[in-house]
Amino acid sequence: MPSRRSVLAGSAAMAVAAGAGIGSPAAASSGGLDRAALQDALDRIVATGATAALARVDGPAGTWRGSSGVIELGRPARPLAAGRFRVGSITKTFVSTVVLQLAAERRLHLDDTLDRWLPGAIPDGARITLRNLLQHTSGIVDYTEVLFATIEDVLAARYRTFRPEELVALAAARPPVFEPGASWAYSNTNYVLLGLVIRKVTGRAYGREVADRILRPLHLYGTEVPGADATIDGPHAHGYEPVPQDGGPVPLDFTDLNPSMAYSAGEIVSTTADLNRFYRSLLSGGLLRRAQLAEMLTPVGDLNYGLGIYQEQLPGGRTLWGHTGGIFGYLTYSFSTPDAATQLTVSINPWIGDFGQALRDLTLTAFGVPAPATARSAAVGFPILGGRLRP
Repeated sequence: MPSRRSVLAGSAAMAVAAGAGIGSPAAASSGGLDRAALQDALDRIVATGATAALARVDGPAGTWRGSSGVIELGRPARPLAAGRFRVGSITKTFVSTVVLQLAAERRLHLDDTLDRWLPGAIPDGARITLRNLLQHTSGIVDYTEVLFATIEDVLAARYRTFRPEELVALAAARPPVFEPGASWAYSNTNYVLLGLVIRKVTGRAYGREVADRILRPLHLYGTEVPGADATIDGPHAHGYEPVPQDGGPVPLDFTDLNPSMAYSAGEIVSTTADLNRFYRSLLSGGLLRRAQLAEMLTPVGDLNYGLGIYQEQLPGGRTLWGHTGGIFGYLTYSFSTPDAATQLTVSINPWIGDFGQALRDLTLTAFGVPAPATARSAAVGFPILGGRLRP
């Protein structure tokens, strides 16, 4: 949220010149984690394409958390490792968890049609199931392709409060990408619709269900569903978007925005500790019954996407489960081993450059995977289901 169309390119020189320098000392518990290597990779994320970055690893070898860069360009203060950030599409895993809990309670079924709950919301809704929405096999157009077509569109939407029905209508007016179930394509519209389904089934806003079913039981006190609140409460690094001016890009502070533009596709604000705890609880069976967790972890499509979560392949055959997220000014990467033993969450405030290799190195170090001999020159294999303001 919104869809990312290209890999960041260019130089991190502007961010470095503005003050995004070395990282803060890392706090860590005793254990076998290579804390120096983790911090080095985090620093390189900033040096190669970000104004700030936060990360946390939790696992049998201990806990490490670190930060790098600056809270705000032009000022030397470093971000707090425990700071908050917009998680973007990681919101989808929370939404999917609620839907699967409702399925376990038999208040809905994954093979219910969209028209069963939201009649007429989308053309051909009688052929689209909730499972199609959850796994992105609906064929419904991604509304962000319409809403954020140009910089001018983004700026016009930045502080506007959207009703979710408005977001759905943008997609409903476009022809489908493919027939329901015929292929796979990531679409934020799917999860806006799921938020509306949760509201229809429970009679309450999806955010209240997320709070009561996940945030409070897990004591995720740093996480909130902000609705139309444009600010991030508590310590946080600023997020920036490049805008053209005088023949080159200049940073526009995009920290404040009305997250109703994302709704249940990407509005949540959280911390690295909370996201690690969330995925640890989810994958260990603390939030879903065995049958529903098995449904969630059944991948489809090129991305090996399950239901609001996807599978990441590491060198040597090891796999992770989690999600990436992007919303203007913020990119997040949060993954766990399938046995819930180890989790990594990274929040990045991207600027101009390519931090992909540094993120790869951080991930491999966190999960104890030796880097392949060709990794230093290889293209990064971590997809980011998020976006930046497009010129």
